[in-house]
Amino acid sequence: MKFSHLYYTRCPPVCKKNLTESGFDLSLGRKMWYTRRKQRRREAADMDRNWLEERLRELPVVQYEFFDTAELTFTPRVRMVCETDCARYGTSWACPPAVGTVEECRERCLSYPHALLITTMNEVDDIADLESTLATRAPHEEITRQVNALFHSQGVETYPLSTESCAICRECAYPHGPCRCPEKMFPCVESHGILIVGTAEKLGIEFQPGGNIVTWFSLILYR
Repeated sequence: MKFSHLYYTRCPPVCKKNLTESGFDLSLGRKMWYTRRKQRRREAADMDRNWLEERLRELPVVQYEFFDTAELTFTPRVRMVCETDCARYGTSWACPPAVGTVEECRERCLSYPHALLITTMNEVDDIADLESTLATRAPHEEITRQVNALFHSQGVETYPLSTESCAICRECAYPHGPCRCPEKMFPCVESHGILIVGTAEKLGIEFQPGGNIVTWFSLILYR
């Protein structure tokens, strides 16, 4: 099992247990992560990555990985799930078709050469209970906002993508008016046709610890 970076001090106890029992070699994971880190030092010119990583370690981020957006996989199949299975389709500025076509989303994302993938985990009583599962989303969104603000404090331009559909407003202004909170609204990762699970697997991010653990993803694209 490959890991990019794992914070045992921030990971819920049940996650530690599941990951340990799975045979995860922490020392090997760290070596792999540092090797990958050296290979991906092509960063925004003025960003202090060491400072950023110190700040990330202060947040309840379970894992993170820096990589190039050229490694992202875009596919209309992901967008099809939005269109056929999500009740928010066509009702929010954070979702299709408001975000544009998959090709337009791809071009927009690739205009930001670099990306940071972060995950958070929360334990719920019953992972099959959709209401309790979704209740863990708000803390993840707040963490995403904090991470995004860290980039801005470094003078770096970002394009953040996060979970599900935006829930800032009780009712979205789409399609009759502009977004009321464009500086706070993060489009959904899947709305852009991004195969986030494939990206996580490629980067060695663990997102299925088992039990009643909910894993949330966010992408911060930057330049």
